[in-house]
Amino acid sequence: MDGTVLVADDDRTIRTVLTQALTRAGCKVHATSSLTTLMRWVAEGKGDVVITDVVMPDGNGLEMLPKIAQDRPDLPVIVISAQNTIMTAIKAAEAQAYDYLPKPFDLPDLMKRTARALERTGTPRKPSAAVQEKDEDDLPMVGKTAVMQSLYRVIARVMNTDLPVLIWGESGTGKSLIGRAIHDLSDRRSLPFVTVTEADLRDIEGPARVLARVRGGTLLIDEIGDISSEVQARIARMMDAETDDRPRFIATSQVDPAHDPSNSSLRRDLYYRLTGATLQVPALRDRVEDIPLLAAHFLEKADAAAGAPHALSEGAIKIFENYTWPGNVRQLEHAMRQLALTSRTAEITAAEAGQIVGAQAGPEPTRAAGTGEKLGASVDRHIRRYFELHGNMLPPPGLYQRILREIEAPLIEVALAATSGNQAKCAELLGINRNTLRKKITDLEIEVTRGRKMM
Repeated sequence: MDGTVLVADDDRTIRTVLTQALTRAGCKVHATSSLTTLMRWVAEGKGDVVITDVVMPDGNGLEMLPKIAQDRPDLPVIVISAQNTIMTAIKAAEAQAYDYLPKPFDLPDLMKRTARALERTGTPRKPSAAVQEKDEDDLPMVGKTAVMQSLYRVIARVMNTDLPVLIWGESGTGKSLIGRAIHDLSDRRSLPFVTVTEADLRDIEGPARVLARVRGGTLLIDEIGDISSEVQARIARMMDAETDDRPRFIATSQVDPAHDPSNSSLRRDLYYRLTGATLQVPALRDRVEDIPLLAAHFLEKADAAAGAPHALSEGAIKIFENYTWPGNVRQLEHAMRQLALTSRTAEITAAEAGQIVGAQAGPEPTRAAGTGEKLGASVDRHIRRYFELHGNMLPPPGLYQRILREIEAPLIEVALAATSGNQAKCAELLGINRNTLRKKITDLEIEVTRGRKMM
């Protein structure tokens, strides 16, 4: 890489790491913990790329982006932030940041993005529109995992376009809430947001009534795959109609029609009209690291209504992380509401968490203790129950690896505990190569501790 990079972050370690990595790559680096200093460098014409944190001792990095865009429209700005919310991604996109990465970031990834930014230096940025302020507590999406950050970035790119959007994901993942967020953060936010089902469009006058209600705002069609072919044809004609107050169309579906078109009930002509952009909402079990954050978020909301503050113990969090949550985020929110009402202590214990999880509709925790039955029978029972929960639909693709991970991780954890964390003995016990064991420990993110044997 060739060029000068301006780094602004109040974390000395991050400044040091970035300075060393960028210098080794051939860049000149100016690093500071002050936005004031950063803005002075920018005004003086220094730097080919900026890497800046959001929350700084003397200001907010995002609030500086319009000034940078005005003074140096050809200067790419990469935003890095520990505030890993949808609002951070939206504001970064609205302020025309070149790129946005959540902390903790992957250094090689940041280096690649910086290299691309250096290559495009000299291309002016388009002027940005001011983003509407929105209370973080009202945001429907909470999560810091890579899949959620990727979803945030896609939302930021499509929200102010007129592209139709198809949002798919399992029941309870928050598809309709994401559709609402796209509307609330878009240029159409002052216009109506209308959700319709087949019942609203069944009679011949239905489409006209719906269009009169939405008045150029956003029309969300709930569970498009459950709608009859006849009504789907009416929706296709609605989308083709050229009117002055044409709405933006968003549809939700529990499955991705593109995965298996032959088994999809969505008409091909309507599918092609709806997929200007496609968003996949991950299941909760596919973003386990977000469960403590989500649980705390929902518990705080429930406590505000109940009037008694609670906190989750480490044991309770572990219970929740090990549960499969077939009802996804909606089920987790319901569980937190119950705990806010029933817990008698300020800290919710593992026993209370286990009790509330056991009362939820769905399978038992995937790593719960056995009842004396053979391992094969237990696994068979869990898998059959998992399929039953999806009704007439198949589970999302990738089931083989998910099931193997569920079984492999606790097996290795228990074997490591039984051998006091001795990896050579553990590998011998499991009958695998020691290097294979090390790789699995890394891939499965298993924590190894040495101590007293548990058996």
